[in-house]
Amino acid sequence: MGIQRSGGGNGPDRLPSLTPEAFTPAQTAAAASFAAVRGVPVFGPFWPLIRSPELMLRAHEMGYYLRYHSSLPFVLSEMAILLVSRLWSQPVEWEIHRPAALKAGLPIAVVEAISEGRRPVSMEPAQAAVYDVFDQLHRMRGIDDALYARACDLLGEQGLIDLAAVAGYYTLLAMTMNIARTKTAGDDVPPLSGT
Repeated sequence: MGIQRSGGGNGPDRLPSLTPEAFTPAQTAAAASFAAVRGVPVFGPFWPLIRSPELMLRAHEMGYYLRYHSSLPFVLSEMAILLVSRLWSQPVEWEIHRPAALKAGLPIAVVEAISEGRRPVSMEPAQAAVYDVFDQLHRMRGIDDALYARACDLLGEQGLIDLAAVAGYYTLLAMTMNIARTKTAGDDVPPLSGT
């Protein structure tokens, strides 16, 4: 891909966290629904999204499926999220999903290559399919027949569609956080290279 951009840029968080007292009734309901499903209060990308409470709830539902229940193995889903994070130079996504990808078994060499914006040298066939689908989708706005056949063979039709959805959903979050300049939690996670 070779893409390294500045992400949301420097400067103050434009849409920071809100106190419950500052919530509108719709935001209060959305935050309660979010916490009931996730078991945690609103965090990270959902702070900007709560400014549109109905959108936040619908995005949260899709994200919950894609993160925890999609047909993709968790390691491949996390790899796709790292690719989105790299493409959009999105530090919050990187901070959240780098540790998850490593814990799921994505090799550190693959993670580091993605951080540097280059194709990993050594990947398992399914990882290579995820990389190639993501790369072709973003360069060509589609994938060629050979890659389609390979990806369907390795991921299945549902897996390929779920992969496109992961890329699209996390792109939504990346764009939202880049607009908002959402700040990282400051966890001890190596940042994306070049940002």
